[in-house]
Amino acid sequence: MRHHENHRSHRIGWLRAAVLGANDGIVTMASLILGVAAAGASTKTIVVTGVASLVAGAMSMAAGEYVSVSSQADTESADLAKERRELAEDPEHEHAELTAIYVARGLDEMLAHEVATQLTAHDALGAHARDELGISSTLSAKPVQAAMASAATFALGAALPLVCALLAAAVLPSVPMIWVVAVGSLVFLAVLGVLAANAGDAPVWLSTARVTLWGAFAMAVTAGVGALFGVAA
Repeated sequence: MRHHENHRSHRIGWLRAAVLGANDGIVTMASLILGVAAAGASTKTIVVTGVASLVAGAMSMAAGEYVSVSSQADTESADLAKERRELAEDPEHEHAELTAIYVARGLDEMLAHEVATQLTAHDALGAHARDELGISSTLSAKPVQAAMASAATFALGAALPLVCALLAAAVLPSVPMIWVVAVGSLVFLAVLGVLAANAGDAPVWLSTARVTLWGAFAMAVTAGVGALFGVAA
């Protein structure tokens, strides 16, 4: 019977960008709404500010993620080009280097030499990229994928507190908007923590607590600053 192992490492690239985008969207929008509401702004002002923040934030996340991951991709490409050149100019030294890596990982020298020989014959650059440089297809930088994941998840995350604000104004006018947005956003952050933990096969409670506590801290600080400036005005 064939044995299957379901590892999650292939999800690292998009999962990191997606969790970052959604978390940033929820926390940024919730904090903004709480800060502006605490300063005494009208519902119309809050909604307009929120929509503008959602669009600007999504574009900023996409641009920032693309630039950041592109820089990583450029570095990886430069390292691979250097390794390709070294393999062409001094293959014996590169073979010895690969052998030494396998010896350091626990193989005896004869076996390490044989493994290096066979892997070099199969794919020399791939072997050096993986075992010397730590670059693999699973973990390699993908700028467009990361940018799209960040922008989409930021917009989705930011929309949730904004919907809470609209519902508070239209359906629950007797309940302070700040409380509806704060509670709703903390629930969304907790759900995000659970989803991220399940996608990455990580401890659920740790992931949920980490996301929720930092979000609550950011919202509390922003609301405090908004209230302070609102009173000062």
